[in-house]
Amino acid sequence: MVSGRALHFVFKVADRTLTAKFYRDVLGMKVLRHEEFSEGCEAACNGPYANRWSKTMVGYGPEDNHFVVELTYNYGITHYEMGNDFIGITIQSSESLKRAAATNWPVKEQNGLKYVEAPGGYKFYIIDKPQPVDKDPVVKVSLASSNLAKSIAYWNGLLTLKIFEKTDKSATLGFSDDQSKLELIDIGTPVDHAKAYGRIAFSCPFEEQPIIDQKIQEAKGKILTPLISLDTPGKATVRVIILADPDDHEICFVDDESFRQLSQVDPNSDADLDKYIKSDKSRA
Repeated sequence: MVSGRALHFVFKVADRTLTAKFYRDVLGMKVLRHEEFSEGCEAACNGPYANRWSKTMVGYGPEDNHFVVELTYNYGITHYEMGNDFIGITIQSSESLKRAAATNWPVKEQNGLKYVEAPGGYKFYIIDKPQPVDKDPVVKVSLASSNLAKSIAYWNGLLTLKIFEKTDKSATLGFSDDQSKLELIDIGTPVDHAKAYGRIAFSCPFEEQPIIDQKIQEAKGKILTPLISLDTPGKATVRVIILADPDDHEICFVDDESFRQLSQVDPNSDADLDKYIKSDKSRA
């Protein structure tokens, strides 16, 4: 049994200026930390790019008790082709709908659910109820599955996420009731990740990472990056293992002890993001 904690979902963003506006002014999230890197990540955190990149964490509260979004920006990359792998993130926040109206950000509707699109086409479904103050407004992340039975066998059987809801075409899983959930939706066709593919991240105790490694190896599952320690300049070093599920959705398990140190909110991050956006000439 893995003692996991849902952390964040990683998006590649091509327009950092408009993206920052969306998360701040429409969704109402805060910049929690911002980090700049001179070369690519050993665990391909920024995708298959060896260039300079940045990481910006945004959310409704600290990563200790909120599911947040990681925005990775590769300098000079101006477009990412989207596949059908990412379906959406669901948030309870009628306030976001009001902010969207106030900023003239389009609000669309699909199957009775209102949603707004982040730059790049990523959908955020909005539950039209007041944003909760006693729990995380981020309800779930929805990803595509080509075969729901295989997906459940992996996420529930191997990674031991609990099944909270299940239908013929979808399953909602998570490590505990008070965390944001993962929803897998059977789309009946192969999952195409294209170039904009993301990554979902969880933490677990340091001592449990080798157990995950062993279980995946025994099941002949995919390990994209074996256990490796990653440095962030001036901050904690964390150990990660990167996996891929049967549909090649990337999954990161980071050690919880070090990540809690790394993920402390940086009060200067909001100003840092604006500074780097202003000085960025790579799109010229």
